[in-house]
Amino acid sequence: MDDEGNGAGGAQQPPGGDFEAAVARALRLLNGREGRKGRILLGLAGPPAAGKSTVAGRLVEEVVRREGPESAAYLPLDGFHLSNTQLDRLGLRDRKGAPETFDAWGYLALLGRVTADRFRDVYAPDFDRELDEPVAARHVIRPHTRLVVTEGNYLAAPADPWPAARRLLAELWFVEADDTTRAERLLHRHRAGGRSREDALARIAANDHPNGEYVKAARADCDWVLRAAHLPPAPDGRSVL
Repeated sequence: MDDEGNGAGGAQQPPGGDFEAAVARALRLLNGREGRKGRILLGLAGPPAAGKSTVAGRLVEEVVRREGPESAAYLPLDGFHLSNTQLDRLGLRDRKGAPETFDAWGYLALLGRVTADRFRDVYAPDFDRELDEPVAARHVIRPHTRLVVTEGNYLAAPADPWPAARRLLAELWFVEADDTTRAERLLHRHRAGGRSREDALARIAANDHPNGEYVKAARADCDWVLRAAHLPPAPDGRSVL
């Protein structure tokens, strides 16, 4: 169920709900009185390991199940990670995942094309955790796709070009999970990538945590909050990411 929330000191906070409420809200955007002509872009922001990619995948899966094949598609910001070659050139390998390690302007350009180009397939990159590199054209938005779910840490960030990206979105949601849960997920993620426990914990403290705090500061600027404490499994059977 949706509900209203107030932060410390009575500051107005976005309403929020669970995954079932998220599906209903997405369908209202697509088909209800809140709907609009043309393709609808729905954005999901949130700190690292909050569950954004899992939510996006499940939302697309549910919309397709109810609205028909290819009615919804997925476009992750993670596909716009700079390659390790470029990170090494810039001296940013240890900051991978920070705002400056993404091709944010390239992401904005693709969002613009998704919004305007309704007559050709539009391909979107992804990030391969096993390769630890972005990969081209893993996702496709078909001409008849009506809803595109895009997610990434920094969609609510105030620095350029994120406000321009946000203006292309019908709504921007904040995916929220408690810090303990996120830390456990991050530790699992880094260990699965080959890091020792000590190296993983050091990376979380030096990189993932400050990135997450930066993202969380924009929570109140989002339209709605999805509380992701108990997410359904990812469509491919993997754990929440």
